[in-house]
Amino acid sequence: MKNIALLIVDVQTALIDEHPYNQDQFIKNINDLISEARKNNKEVIFVRHDDGEGSELALGAPGWEIYKDLHVLPADKIFEKQYNSAFHKTDLDAYLKSKDIDTLVIMGLQTEYCIDATLKQAFSLDYEVLIPKDTNTTFDNDYLSGEKLYEFYNKNIWAGRFGEVLEVEVVKEKLTKVRQI
Repeated sequence: MKNIALLIVDVQTALIDEHPYNQDQFIKNINDLISEARKNNKEVIFVRHDDGEGSELALGAPGWEIYKDLHVLPADKIFEKQYNSAFHKTDLDAYLKSKDIDTLVIMGLQTEYCIDATLKQAFSLDYEVLIPKDTNTTFDNDYLSGEKLYEFYNKNIWAGRFGEVLEVEVVKEKLTKVRQI
């Protein structure tokens, strides 16, 4: 690892207001990692989904805002996206390369949609991907609970294939050991 950054995807008011699986632990863990990253001069990057006019996630709508309990600073870089992957038709990859970032700690919503797409595209772009436990989440659907979806993706799809699924404390240690931005 040369340089590491946090990538926090779609933790937006409208989504949190729907109460995803493990919501409180999810927010706590993300904030703990944000604090650790800042303490170690690591970049914290947010991604916000714009679902188009008329949606709760429409650009500028109250639900589109980054969730109020996250520790966002005015200087934090925020990317807007309209597709599942935070990389698709955004300048995220160019920005990360300009900062010599090669390792991403990926967190956010929803496990089976935007996190899965972002994580797999990060992997295909040769980023090292770290997935802290209990920092991605989703909702129950017609087939599986949010908890089952979380477990399936974290344990069966991503771990050892597209990234490392690690305890939050292990990721905190990694944030102290790599080069500063």
